[in-house]
Amino acid sequence: MIRLLALDLDGTLMDDDMVIHSSRVRRAIAAAQKRGVVVTLATGRMFDFTLPAARELEITAPLICYQGGMIRAPDSDAPLYRATMDPALVREVLEQRIEHRWHFVLYADDDVFLDERRHLDSFYRDILGEHPVWVENLGSVLERHEPIKFLVFVEPHEAAGVESALRQKFEGQMEITRSHSLIVEGNPLGVSKGDALRRLAAYLDVPQSQVMAVGDQDNDVSMIAWAGLGVAMGNGSATTKAIADWIAPPVTEDGAAVAIERFVLNAQE
Repeated sequence: MIRLLALDLDGTLMDDDMVIHSSRVRRAIAAAQKRGVVVTLATGRMFDFTLPAARELEITAPLICYQGGMIRAPDSDAPLYRATMDPALVREVLEQRIEHRWHFVLYADDDVFLDERRHLDSFYRDILGEHPVWVENLGSVLERHEPIKFLVFVEPHEAAGVESALRQKFEGQMEITRSHSLIVEGNPLGVSKGDALRRLAAYLDVPQSQVMAVGDQDNDVSMIAWAGLGVAMGNGSATTKAIADWIAPPVTEDGAAVAIERFVLNAQE
């Protein structure tokens, strides 16, 4: 029996247009909650971006945001858990950013900061939310705010090289992951969706065997691997599919709903 269900957003509940279109997905999530299953969202996105999706789906459980760097209930001002990065370490990454000409985004406190535009405003709005903060120098942000994570926007063919460069310099000092076809990111050491899901399950007193996680990208691997039942989307990365207990149809075919119906709803009938 599944008592806790963790769902990724991008590529799992939402397609590239960042909207949850599927009525079947909505119905499946509502039915699971009606049966007493605790449903949470587990995403790399910041809390303020995740909150509207949670409210749309009537999710009241604590949300996993920032790749697991924060666990916070929708109706609470105080997180259950929050991790930050060492500002000195982020300054080192900013030096590498200049050398490699990376398009850099810094998440600090409750805001997301940028210092250059390379795309249309709609690109940043779709990925970062409605209110990114534009500054002249990202280094100055570290004087006033606690960094939570950073990301580098890439073209798909550049991602492996950026990830490799970050690992070569910072392996063992931070978590580096590919979270989107256009994004490579760095998070505090030890932070992952899997670790956050473990923390949330303990908080809710739900055993690992009764936890289900659904995701599609490499940043979902840790929670898919940790959950008693791990599901990869059909549109997921090779890594997620390799470690998953079951592979759902792709997001365009309501894969998340299919998984919920099969393992949560039908299993409890």
